[in-house]
Amino acid sequence: MSEEPSIKEKVVDALKSVYDPEIPVDVYELGLIYEINVYPVDNVYILMTLTSPACPAAEIIPVEVEEKVKGIKGVNDVKVELTFDPPYTQDMMSEAAKLELGFL
Repeated sequence: MSEEPSIKEKVVDALKSVYDPEIPVDVYELGLIYEINVYPVDNVYILMTLTSPACPAAEIIPVEVEEKVKGIKGVNDVKVELTFDPPYTQDMMSEAAKLELGFL
């Protein structure tokens, strides 16, 4: 019998379904997620950034992240915070994202 995935694992899976509209890679693999915390009573806090402060999807991506995570069974509340410190660089991408985008 397999163990039920943790809330954090479910959050990561949900984040992998959110894409920057201009890049064919999800926000998790792009390295836009700096922190995921699950607090008692299954409140989720996500600290994230965008590829640039002028990102055209700046209004859309954090809202989509919040909606996807709120849709997880068992999640009570979600807080998504945007930061640009440290600034995003391509070094933050996963190997899979770099491969997908032709950086490897």
